[in-house]
Amino acid sequence: MAPVEAVGARPLVVHVVYRFDTGGLENGVVNLINHMPVGAYEHVVLALTEVTGFSRRVRRDDVRFIALNKPPGHALRLYPRLYRLFRSLKPAIVHTRNLAALECVLPAWAAGVPVRIHGEHGRDVGDLDGNNRRYQWLRRAYRPWVSHYIALSTDLAHYLRDKVHVPAAAMSQIYNGVDTERFRPATGLRPDLDGCPFSPDEHWLIGTVGRMQQVKDQPTLARAFVQALQQQPDLRQRLRLVMIGGGPLLETVRSIVGEAGMAELCWLPGERSDVAEVMRGLSCFVLPSLAEGISNTILEAMASGLAVIATQVGGNAELVSQGSTGWVVPPADASAMAQAIVQLAQDPDSAAAMGRAGRSAAERQFSMQAMVASYQAVYDQQLRHRRIHHRTS
Repeated sequence: MAPVEAVGARPLVVHVVYRFDTGGLENGVVNLINHMPVGAYEHVVLALTEVTGFSRRVRRDDVRFIALNKPPGHALRLYPRLYRLFRSLKPAIVHTRNLAALECVLPAWAAGVPVRIHGEHGRDVGDLDGNNRRYQWLRRAYRPWVSHYIALSTDLAHYLRDKVHVPAAAMSQIYNGVDTERFRPATGLRPDLDGCPFSPDEHWLIGTVGRMQQVKDQPTLARAFVQALQQQPDLRQRLRLVMIGGGPLLETVRSIVGEAGMAELCWLPGERSDVAEVMRGLSCFVLPSLAEGISNTILEAMASGLAVIATQVGGNAELVSQGSTGWVVPPADASAMAQAIVQLAQDPDSAAAMGRAGRSAAERQFSMQAMVASYQAVYDQQLRHRRIHHRTS
């Protein structure tokens, strides 16, 4: 299908998020903007609360960022401001993401925005299994004002179909893409990590990357690391834990490893911007989340040639092939995670083979080009449909 030809200026897409800060959802927005052809669409990022320094990851200089500094609660009081903003910007598309931004489709509709797309990227701690009736009701309530839905995993697509009653024709499922040029395996020996007290030559580094908040459940990984060394004391000479990210659970994680007398075996430097370099220095990647859509960090780890241990939530099992590219374990189960860690640490050749299989899958199934092309196709198709509908109505 040929792309829609812009009439005059490029069509404007306003990407609406709750907060534009470090996170997988926001990273997906960054990747989409950075890799979509410049001539296709113009972009504005609208955060209901704040825009942080994470916005510097957008490499284009024609992207505008707007923060509304919304207080907690419903955005009803912001509706007049949102209406005026949409009328002023005149976007062709408003693309909201996750429940916290969904309510913005109503003022977008009122302001005459022709296409309102809503993306479901994952669940939070208030709805880990998707059975929260209030959240289902809210999504149904806003459904009349959504032109089209995008689900990042088949799990989320089933949720929209079965719980929100979105028809198949009004929905697309698009996996996240990964930049396989930026995230790539180390050539030869794994490089030393800047500032890290451990050496990939001497130590087997298991690691994770992400904001330390409840839904990511990093304390379970810390407990699994402790249990792994308690079960196999001989691994203490070479097994090390690297946890990148800041957030409210950072001190909890430090307490867990500290009370176990293992603080010196862990490196917790807080948030870092050199994630690709960190991935190349690890031996194995672990994602202990309680909920996920399609995890960017899993894709980045696979592209970096790492075996992955992930929890059986959301779309994780759609990415990690059990026994082939890694292991999938139950959520919040430190014992099962410890067993998987021990198994890979004791068989590094098997872990390396899993990493090679993961790299191959990332290149074959989860390319950035495929993701961007899919989003652009949805944007183009929805604009074309609205123009045809407008001419015939």
